[in-house]
Amino acid sequence: MPEQPAGTVLAFDYGAKRIGVAVGNTVTRDARALEIIQNLDTATRFNAVARLIAEWQPVQLVVGMPHHPEGPDGPQPAIGYARRFGNQLHGRFGLPVTWVDESFSSVAARSAGAQRGALDAEAARVILQQYFDEQATA
Repeated sequence: MPEQPAGTVLAFDYGAKRIGVAVGNTVTRDARALEIIQNLDTATRFNAVARLIAEWQPVQLVVGMPHHPEGPDGPQPAIGYARRFGNQLHGRFGLPVTWVDESFSSVAARSAGAQRGALDAEAARVILQQYFDEQATA
């Protein structure tokens, strides 16, 4: 596995209505919930992402990938939407994108005490922390 450059990482918990966003750093390997993007349409979604990328200057993007019991390419439509979103991030911003299993991110966010309005951002934090934890053991 190639060594990851030091810097900021943004993570996304993609949803049809809302996209949770978290931020962290490859040096501290600590993630925190950042904000929620209203997923109204393509322009709104990517304008918000562009603003975050300009502000945080990430070296890596992470997208939560739902998994289906039949595997990551199962029939669940959310898998395709998350994969498409990650591919669009890479195409639009030229940053590397890594997908992380987000199967239990919302459950973990709820158990961490996230309120309804902050649940998506907290789920993104869980996804990003999982990414950092996996990188530390790789």
